[in-house]
Amino acid sequence: MYSMSRAENPIILIPARMAATRLPGKPLADIAGLPMIIRVWTQALAAEIGPVVIAAGDEEIVEVVHKAGGRAILTDPAISSGSDRVHAALQEIDPDEKHKVVVNLQGDIPTIAPDSLRRVVDALSESGADIATLVAPADPLDRDNPNVVKPAIAWAPGGNLGRALYFSRSPIPSGEGELLHHIGIYAYTRDALSRFVELPPSSLETRERLEQLRAMEAGMKIAVARIDEIPLTVDTELDLEKARRLLS
Repeated sequence: MYSMSRAENPIILIPARMAATRLPGKPLADIAGLPMIIRVWTQALAAEIGPVVIAAGDEEIVEVVHKAGGRAILTDPAISSGSDRVHAALQEIDPDEKHKVVVNLQGDIPTIAPDSLRRVVDALSESGADIATLVAPADPLDRDNPNVVKPAIAWAPGGNLGRALYFSRSPIPSGEGELLHHIGIYAYTRDALSRFVELPPSSLETRERLEQLRAMEAGMKIAVARIDEIPLTVDTELDLEKARRLLS
C-alpha cells in the first residue's frame, strides 16, 4: 500500500483517445479478449491508490468503460496532450479540489504493475517534488533509439530515488555507466499540474519533443524513482502483437 498521507487523496486519471498517430483506435484494441483501456484501468484499480477515471476523447471509449463498470468522462477531442486532457477531466469531476495528488497514467501501458503506480506516488511524497516519474534499466540496444527517452538523474544515497536533471532522446549521460529508460507515468501535486498546463511550450521541449522539459525550464522539480522492469507501451502493431502474446 502506498505511504502518502490520506489528506492528499490521490486520484489516477487515464487519458485516452482514438486518434493515435501510429496506431489509430488503440484504446479499444483487443488484447486477449479485453480492450486495452480496460486492461490499463484494471491494473490501476489494483494499485488501490484512489479512484480511477478515464479521461476520454471519444464517446466510444466512454461507452466501453461504463459497460465494464468503470468511470469515464468525455473531454474535448481537440485536446492534443495527455496532461491537458487529465487537467480538463480533473476540473470537471473535482471542482472542490479534494484530490491533491494526480497520477497521469497513459492508456497504452497494459502491463503496468500496480506496485509501479504506488511507487510513483510514494516518490512524490518522499521527495517533496512538484512531479514524480519512473525509470528502469534500459536495453543496451536502445542506446541510440530516439523513441526511448533517457534521463540524467542525481541519485540520493541508495540509488532508488533521485532528482531529474534532464531528459533526452539522445544517449545521456555520455560515457560508461548505466543507461536508463524513462517511463512516461507522472504523479503531480494538484498545484503543479495546474501550473504546468498554463505554461507555454518551452524551447527545450520543442527541440527534444518532451513536454516534461517545459516543467523543468520553469523551475519545477521532478523526482525520479527506479523500478526493475520497463512495462510494455503499445505504440505500433508490433507492440500490440507482443502485448497479446504476453497477456494471452
